[in-house]
Amino acid sequence: MVVVGVIISFLLNAMNLGVQVEHNRFMDFFTAIVITIIVWEGNLRIDTLLNSYFPWEKEPGKRILVHLPIGIIFSAFIIYLSMQAFNKYVCEMPQHMKDGFMVTAIIIGTLFSIILLSVEIGAQFFGNWKKTLVEVEKYKAESLQAQLQNLKDQLNPHFLFNNLSVLSSLVYKDQDKAVDFINQLSKVYRYLLDTGNKELVSLADELNVLKSYTYLLQIRFDKNLVFVMEIPPGNDGLMIPAMAVQMLVENAIKHNEISSDYPLTISIKIRDGYLVVKNNLQLRSNEEPSTGKGLKNIKHRYSYFTDQEVKISDLNNEFSVSIPLLKIK
Repeated sequence: MVVVGVIISFLLNAMNLGVQVEHNRFMDFFTAIVITIIVWEGNLRIDTLLNSYFPWEKEPGKRILVHLPIGIIFSAFIIYLSMQAFNKYVCEMPQHMKDGFMVTAIIIGTLFSIILLSVEIGAQFFGNWKKTLVEVEKYKAESLQAQLQNLKDQLNPHFLFNNLSVLSSLVYKDQDKAVDFINQLSKVYRYLLDTGNKELVSLADELNVLKSYTYLLQIRFDKNLVFVMEIPPGNDGLMIPAMAVQMLVENAIKHNEISSDYPLTISIKIRDGYLVVKNNLQLRSNEEPSTGKGLKNIKHRYSYFTDQEVKISDLNNEFSVSIPLLKIK
């Protein structure tokens, strides 16, 4: 405001048409600064008042149509009164130049008010626009987190139910094995709890808990279920959605017959940046048509993190799902 007041004072002196009036030049600067502050503070009060009637985010067009003329009229009126007071109490101007100087002062002051008001309007508009964008992104992030949590929550009931059923029968047959089963189950469930708020986990952590998970399954199916793991070393930094591998293994078990006559082999390998979970295909004869919910779950989760697709193959009596291994930068 001080800078604007000084600039206006210089402009008015420059447009004095060579007429010299003896007075304190400091008073020119001081008066121009005071008038500028009064005009600007008044416009800020008008802005605050209009916010309650025509908020920027709801009615920007109407706000501009109302705000701009009110601001101009207010600024011109304050400048006119201030210049009359300046002429009467500070420095009386010759009559022949008074009207022209007054009009010039009002025009220059009003033009500066329009410029400053435009800057303020633009700042408010883009400020509210930016705030709205931030709120939208925040909502998207919260919505994403909720959706991911809902997808992961689908794992827990089914997983727990199956293993409690196995444990209930195991307690009566082999108590030592039941204790081992409980220990491995607690590791898996602890992992579920620890990753409850995580969107992605390291491949190393996922494969580590997979050992406990496959132990539980082999207690359940004995030699009728075979796991083949081919994971080379040096996979630091690779990430996947939590429990994604477990879901694929569970999906293979759910849809295929497992017996001494039809053993199921599940292989887990790394190929060309993908983790491939493959099994021999021996669909249950009495199974209801698959809804594909498990695979949709995994695809949905991956869609939040990458454009790479989850690959599904059903060839030569083998079913495989390849999930991308993500690198977090």
